[in-house]
Amino acid sequence: MVVADTIQTIARLMPLADVLAIVESDVKPVTPRTIDVMAAAGRILAADARALSRPTSPVALQDGWALTAEETSGAGGYAPVPLTRPPQRIEAGQPMPVGTDSVTPIDAVKLTGGRAEALVTVNPGDGVLAAGGDSDPETPLRYAGERLRASDIAAISCAGCARVTVREPRVRVMPLRDSGIVTASAHLLASDIERRGGVARLDEAGRDLHVAFAADSADAVIAIGGTGSGRNDASVQKLACEGRLAVHGIALTPGETAAFGFFETRPVLLLPGRLDAVLAVWMLVGRHVLQRLAAAKAQFEPADTLTLARKITSTVGLAEVVPVRRNGENAEPLASKYLPLSSLSRSDGWILIPANSEGFAAGTTVRVRPWP
Repeated sequence: MVVADTIQTIARLMPLADVLAIVESDVKPVTPRTIDVMAAAGRILAADARALSRPTSPVALQDGWALTAEETSGAGGYAPVPLTRPPQRIEAGQPMPVGTDSVTPIDAVKLTGGRAEALVTVNPGDGVLAAGGDSDPETPLRYAGERLRASDIAAISCAGCARVTVREPRVRVMPLRDSGIVTASAHLLASDIERRGGVARLDEAGRDLHVAFAADSADAVIAIGGTGSGRNDASVQKLACEGRLAVHGIALTPGETAAFGFFETRPVLLLPGRLDAVLAVWMLVGRHVLQRLAAAKAQFEPADTLTLARKITSTVGLAEVVPVRRNGENAEPLASKYLPLSSLSRSDGWILIPANSEGFAAGTTVRVRPWP
């Protein structure tokens, strides 16, 4: 990058695909660590979560009678089948008695005196949890790279695993200016980082970027503000001077003045001081940085497939984020280029227009993705 008279200028806009290629090649996963499973909700597994075989022998899944299924063949309400011996009463979770392979409900066996009759035909394994049915060491409960949900934590804990190995990137979020928009944007990013498996540290507004460079308490730095050509804009120059500036200017609207680079090995993402630009660059670049740091598999992102209500015109060479509002099965575009706060708050999600497209015609099927 060439800087004239200390003014930050952009030599060219780098295609979004090229920016993501730099992220993919140069951002390395953080060091894994082992933590208590109950503290791992939302974190990304660094190693498969495995448990010992559970149960070690077949157990009943329900209260009822432990039987040999073969003895009930042909049994029905109008054709009871005598059992050779009285069945054994069993409760859910108890080991199956030797010689039995199924459990029937209490009312499926009729007892008269010392005689027992089956009133239904059962199959081997009915009402029984086989050995290893809950967990098998050969089949991981969750795989490395997957994000642990609250339900995963419960299942892993029930399977007897007390600790798991995870990657949890520590990300420092810095609002470089003391303004309401920059501060609100920083809070938004911090919350999304936490939801996606990272650990966010939100700085006080107005601190200098050098503070983050001097500290060794984060795996990545995200700073908001100071990426343009204003009199007080200097964050990009500071990164170029003290670290390695890989990108200044992304062919993405909104968000053209965003920058990306490294301080030592730590990725640094510099975002413009506008909420719409913060959202666009974070969704398409920042989340990818976080994913690489955590060595996470691509997360399932819910999206609606809708029909575009009216035409959108876009500039070839620029990828574009457009907020849309859902109207039945249609998606109504609300703004382009600059996205007003009112459009963001009224929208139900966003669509991406690729850089090689002039836009979408009315009636085009589009994929509407949710905001954080």
